[in-house]
Amino acid sequence: MPELLRMPEIAANTEEATLASWPVPERQPFRTADVIATVETAKAAVDVAAEADGVIIRMLVEPGTDVRVGDAIALLAAPDEQVDDVDAVLARLGVGAAAAAPVVAAPAVVVAEPVATNGNRVFASPLARRIAKEHGLDYETLTGSGPNGRITRRDVEAVLAQQPAVVAPATPSPPPTPVAGSHSRMRRAIAQRLTESKQTIPHFYLRGTARVDKLLALRAELNAVSPTKISVNDLVLKAVAIAHSEVDGVNAIWTDDGMRRFDSVDLGVAVATDDGLLTPVVRDVRRLSVGAVASATRELAERARTGGLRQAELEGGATTITNLGMYGTEEFAAIINPPQSSILAVGAARKEPVVNEEGELSVATVLRVTLSVDHRAIDGALAAQWMRVFLAVLEQPLRILA
Repeated sequence: MPELLRMPEIAANTEEATLASWPVPERQPFRTADVIATVETAKAAVDVAAEADGVIIRMLVEPGTDVRVGDAIALLAAPDEQVDDVDAVLARLGVGAAAAAPVVAAPAVVVAEPVATNGNRVFASPLARRIAKEHGLDYETLTGSGPNGRITRRDVEAVLAQQPAVVAPATPSPPPTPVAGSHSRMRRAIAQRLTESKQTIPHFYLRGTARVDKLLALRAELNAVSPTKISVNDLVLKAVAIAHSEVDGVNAIWTDDGMRRFDSVDLGVAVATDDGLLTPVVRDVRRLSVGAVASATRELAERARTGGLRQAELEGGATTITNLGMYGTEEFAAIINPPQSSILAVGAARKEPVVNEEGELSVATVLRVTLSVDHRAIDGALAAQWMRVFLAVLEQPLRILA
């Protein structure tokens, strides 16, 4: 019997998402686990996989449309099922006449699309246009695989993968003139999440300073032999994972139903993108080598900037690391990313005068960090224990390799 495909709840508390594209045309059979729709949330493009073999009898939503979670977006049937009266089936399933009409290009969408040199309109998803622009690719010359020839993210990525020599870096263009009252979906989501964090999470802060000359020396030695360039931030992630493993009770978050504790140390990494800050999560950092951490963070950061993250890669973990040291910022405090219980703000490593244990003045490279903590999940004494272990690892960095 035909059934409705509804807009899934990609992430907790998500009320709506954008139907980005239909990778499978109407009336073309698909198999279990095939991607039949691509949905864009505030954070990423998410593929919706088929739960069983079937066919899309009718698409109810045009690409680029915002849809509330739970609303019908397509009518599905078994591959060999005959459906003579689609409108009658939709009516029986409670779908109104407006939604039952076949998907066609709406005028509001058409005027937003560019016109090719041959006079035909070129349709492309917002994500596809952005990726093409970032790589200097003229997407108007591409052939789209989406409905009605719409250019999708996969079309752009396929060209970039096959013809790297043709894709030259884009010429920087002047920043657009700000328009009062206009915000991207991602920016609105970030604003809502961080406002909620400050209003509902009782933050407290711990500051620490570590001498990191040995850490920087270790990094130089590792980079001399590592095929992947290792950053200070990669070493910081490993130090955080060690501290989370050694201090019981920190690798946890507060929920309304009780404390949730994690066995694996999964850490978010703040990545700045054109649309706002994203925090993809590196899994099981404690068990990864330094080189594996470096590879994972770079791969996630690249896909964060091109809009290629999956929603699952933006969820989980108890802590995020945010680093502004590359901008010369010495010290700052960050807002906790719900539902996590802490966030570590890392400043720049700077040479400063210090006093050693013998009371002698010398020069050392110091790194200042600030840990923002959810007092509901972690008490002050526990956070202080964590900070002591973390700073000790930074100052005795061979522990990172153990």
